Amino acid sequence: MKKKLFIGCIGFILLIVLTLNLTHKNYYYKTIWYNLPGIFDQDIFYSRGIAKSVIPLEWEKHRLYNEHAISQPLRDTLEKYETISLLFIQHDSILIEKYGSGIADTSRSNSFSVAKSYISALIGRAIKLGYIKSIDQPVGDFIPEFKEGEKKHITIRHLLMMSSGLNWDEAYNSLTSQTTEAYYGPDLKTQMLALPVKKKPGEYFEYKSCDTEILAMVLTQATHMPVATFLEKELWQKLGAASDGFWSLDHKDGLEKAYCCMYSNPKDFARLAALYLHQGNHRGEQLIDSAYIKQSVTPTRLMDMNLKQTDYYGFQWWLIPEYNGISAYYMRGILGQYIIAIPALDMIIVRLGHKRGDKIDNHYRETYMLIDEAIALQRAVK
Repeated sequence: MKKKLFIGCIGFILLIVLTLNLTHKNYYYKTIWYNLPGIFDQDIFYSRGIAKSVIPLEWEKHRLYNEHAISQPLRDTLEKYETISLLFIQHDSILIEKYGSGIADTSRSNSFSVAKSYISALIGRAIKLGYIKSIDQPVGDFIPEFKEGEKKHITIRHLLMMSSGLNWDEAYNSLTSQTTEAYYGPDLKTQMLALPVKKKPGEYFEYKSCDTEILAMVLTQATHMPVATFLEKELWQKLGAASDGFWSLDHKDGLEKAYCCMYSNPKDFARLAALYLHQGNHRGEQLIDSAYIKQSVTPTRLMDMNLKQTDYYGFQWWLIPEYNGISAYYMRGILGQYIIAIPALDMIIVRLGHKRGDKIDNHYRETYMLIDEAIALQRAVK
């Protein structure tokens, strides 16, 4: 009886292995082993490097550097959600700089969906350089599989606004979701090209990582460079990044996991927010047209899936049109990665960590707390 049971178990396991091989779901093994994504996943994927600037620019320190204590409610919240780094930068000078135990200012961690805003910026840079004609150019001009059927109507604008209409399951806690496959799977190109259209492009906002990944495929075809290489050459180097970064790939020498998984540190993450606060101009060089910057952080006003106008999203940037008398826009990652730009205060906030809190409307509670802290700091340093 025991022998039959043993043989049966072995047979069942072999059947599972055979099924996963035949259905190209071998990434299930990695998913089960590593479980949910983490901020230090860099060693479980192949990656492509992003070399630091040959002329690195160090952030200046504010005249009141680290003199102001963070409010107790925010301190408690940051500790609760396992914050590893916190920056407040005003007028291009670091006002507050804090790091968790064992974390340095050069410690790299996963950007998660902060990377989406980088892809948006790279589209703007590619337009500036003439690689892409405009955001209304059809995706089919770059990806042949988008020349036919309903996909031929999808434009770069639709992808930027998360309104492609493609059928995608943005689930993070499911073994079988498309997002899980994109994170742990080995073939992003095949996965993206297989997606059917389920809604008319341009009509509805629906947050989908596939839209960002396809934008990256457009960039790769338009520039004839991997996304990480284009970032290194056209933004990372020019903005004076002081440390190397890297971008996780789906397989060796493959595609960047462009909807997430660009690794860097808080000071270098902050540089893109600074570029946007300066309307795309860096020390006299217009890297991205100011009109594109403005459009990127303007609400799309598309109807979302709850049939409400989207006033909280632009071109791969999250927006807070009004809160306590000010507006803000920011990059956001799933585990509480926030790079927030507040134009009225000329301030940038960077918070990186392991967890995030509960959602209020379309934003997370700690986002509002960070902005409240910025307002209080502004009063204190006047």
